[in-house]
Amino acid sequence: MTNYTHILVSLDLSDESQQVLDRAVTLAKANNAKLSLVHVVEPLTFAYGGDIPVDLTDIQEQLQTQATEQLATLAKPHNIPADAQNIQVGQPVAEIHDLADQLGADLIVVGSHGRKGLALLLGSTANGVLHGAKRDVLAVRVQD
Repeated sequence: MTNYTHILVSLDLSDESQQVLDRAVTLAKANNAKLSLVHVVEPLTFAYGGDIPVDLTDIQEQLQTQATEQLATLAKPHNIPADAQNIQVGQPVAEIHDLADQLGADLIVVGSHGRKGLALLLGSTANGVLHGAKRDVLAVRVQD
């Protein structure tokens, strides 16, 4: 089995993110691998389809600032440097794949809630990352 050299951890900044990060930190230590974090902020125009005649720039910037702060809070106990903390704006699956390519990551770690029924049919970020990946993906089952 090949050792991983660079692990990209995708975090949704929910309460369960710590579980995902803990698993990734353990893997990084076991493999002596570099660890990078990513959180993707979806543009508000995606959610509203541009139908709202309001400038959402300030709100989008606030969301990005909050995400940056939350990611830094998660990274601090593990001494993950600021340059390994990535906030991307866009469609999560595409942004995660693109960043993994840019960084040369050989493993992507994502959280999975193990959804069933309609949620499973509609898909999830973890499912999208898994099915479009050019590298290994570890889906960490989180406890709600």
